[in-house]
Amino acid sequence: MSETKAALARTAERLFQAFCPPATVNAAEQGTWPDALWTALADAGLQRAWLPESAGGSGVVGSEVLVLLRAAGGAAAPVPLAETLLAGWLLHGAGLRVPDGPLSIAPVGADERIALRRSGSGFRLEGSALLVPWAAAAGRIAVVGRSGRDECVALVDAARCRVVPGRNLAGEPRDAVDFDGVVVDADDVSRVPAGTAGDAWSRGALLRAAQMTGALEKTLALSLRYAGERVQFGKPIGRFQAIQHHLAQMAGEVAASCVAVDAAGQALDRGAALAEIGCAKLRVGEAAGVVAALAHQIHGAIGITFEHVLHHGTRRLWSWRDEFGSETDWAGYLGHWILQGGARRYWPALTSPAGLPASAPPA
Repeated sequence: MSETKAALARTAERLFQAFCPPATVNAAEQGTWPDALWTALADAGLQRAWLPESAGGSGVVGSEVLVLLRAAGGAAAPVPLAETLLAGWLLHGAGLRVPDGPLSIAPVGADERIALRRSGSGFRLEGSALLVPWAAAAGRIAVVGRSGRDECVALVDAARCRVVPGRNLAGEPRDAVDFDGVVVDADDVSRVPAGTAGDAWSRGALLRAAQMTGALEKTLALSLRYAGERVQFGKPIGRFQAIQHHLAQMAGEVAASCVAVDAAGQALDRGAALAEIGCAKLRVGEAAGVVAALAHQIHGAIGITFEHVLHHGTRRLWSWRDEFGSETDWAGYLGHWILQGGARRYWPALTSPAGLPASAPPA
C-alpha cells in the first residue's frame, strides 16, 4: 500500500471509530443527521479528496479514494461521502463550482433522463429521478442531462425541486426528485463530452463496490469473533466443521471481492476501466449475497435483532448491490460486449487491457 493510501486508511479508521459508533448509525436511520461525523470528515478534507489541490482538494487518484470508501463501508457511515466525492469529481470536470457541504448526484438509474432547455438566461429542467441518494440532506445535486444533442452537467439546489423522501433497506435516504420546471442559472450548467453520464454511472458503481468490500470485511470479522465467543456443547462454535466451512467460504468471497475492486481502481488510474469496474461490481454483488447469508446463519437468532450490529453491514450489502447496476445489469453488459466483439476479440479482451471496452455502459 502506498504512503497516501496508508495515511488515508489510518485517518479514516480513526475518524469513523471516534464519530461513527453503532448508536450514530441507528440514530441516522431514525432521521437524525450525524453532524459530528460529517463535520469531522469535512475538517479533515476527506469529502473533497478527489479534487485537485487547486480546487481545495487533496488530489488523490481513484484507487486512493477507494481506500477511504472501504473504511466508510466498514463503519456503515450514514453520510453521503461517496456521493459527495463523485459529484465533486463530476462538477469539477465540467468546469463548475464545487460547493461546500454534502452533495448528491442524479440520475442514478441507467434508464432515467433529465432534459435541459433554454429559458431566458438560464436553463429549465424536465424529468425526474428515483432513488437519488441523500437528495434532501445533501442540499445540492449534480445532475447529468441533455440539452438537445449535448450532454450537460448542472448544479441544482434540491430545495427548488419536489423531493419525496424514501429509504432503502438499510434505512439510508433514497429520495424521488422531480426536476420539472426547475430553472438554473447558465453559470451552473456546462456542456460535457459525450459519454460523461456513462462514465459517472460506472464510477458510481466502483465507489459502491468499494463501500461493499468494507461491509464484507466487517461482516466477516463479526462472524469470526462470534464463532470464537459463542459456546455450544462445551466448545466455541468456530470449532465445528460446518461453521469453519462457512467462515472459509466467506473469507474466499471477501478476498476475491477486494482483489476485483483493487484491480478496477488501478485500471481507473491508468485511464478507461469500464470492464474492470463491471467485473468488480458483479463480483462484489455476488459475494454480498453469499457472505450476508452465511453470516446470519453463523449468528443465528441474535443476528436478526436490531440491537446487534450485524445488520449494519448485511442490510447495506443487500441494498448497495442493486445501486449503479446490479450483477444482472453488469453481466448483461459484459456479455453483450463480448458477443459483439466475436471470437477473435474474446481472448485479447481477457488477457490485455487494450482489448477491454472503453465505451459507456448500456442505457
